[in-house]
Amino acid sequence: MNISEVGKVVRVRRLAVGLTQQRLAKFAGLSRQTVQQLEVGTIGDLSFGRLVNLLRLLGLSFDLPSIKAREKKCGLWMAAKNASVSYIGELTSDQLRHALLTGQVPDNQMSYLLHFLDETPLQVVVLAVEETAHLEAVSPARIWVCVGHLARKLGSVRSDLWL
Repeated sequence: MNISEVGKVVRVRRLAVGLTQQRLAKFAGLSRQTVQQLEVGTIGDLSFGRLVNLLRLLGLSFDLPSIKAREKKCGLWMAAKNASVSYIGELTSDQLRHALLTGQVPDNQMSYLLHFLDETPLQVVVLAVEETAHLEAVSPARIWVCVGHLARKLGSVRSDLWL
């Protein structure tokens, strides 16, 4: 497998989870131009560490980029557990799914959702968005818009990632 083939898989996966090149670049700490060059196969150089991080964010492995391993993960469950780690109560997967779908914040879930936005590893957020979109039969791009609404409403410290 060469870098051009990896770039094609990255593009297909990025679109499947509803990320723009700009947002994926932000998540991975890269420039949009780097992501664009990777996807079209014109990139001159990209370190192994950066490439592995980019693939991990998309739920892909470096061995043979594939979504088989991702399909075994429960993104909403992992994200809800992460959002609940500092609290006595628990945010359920269904509550998180509803918030991601609607962009609405019930009063008793504000702390959990802010923790989700500010503390959850980005690859888990991507999984949760993808799973929500799949379960609700909507575009992942629609879910990302709702994530942005949640970030604005709650004053997320990582709001620049979500907008």
